[in-house]
Amino acid sequence: MSTVLTNFATWKHFLADRVSHAKKMGMTEETIASLAFEIGSFLDEKVDPKNEEERLLKQLWDAGDEGERKALASLMVKLVQKS
Repeated sequence: MSTVLTNFATWKHFLADRVSHAKKMGMTEETIASLAFEIGSFLDEKVDPKNEEERLLKQLWDAGDEGERKALASLMVKLVQKS
């Protein structure tokens, strides 16, 4: 995963691909957003930001409460769906 996280555009493409697969498997938007929140929590705890965009996302994540983090995760899903 570290190579995916090195470049933000690559990360967005990777996430978009996973969201697309989840939709094809019949997952709801709510389930996908919940999984995105879990991934965000994992990345926050285990992965150091590799670029400026990830550093900004980490700062936003750390500044937010759980509801705001869920909103940020949901927004990331929406962002990659429109890319």
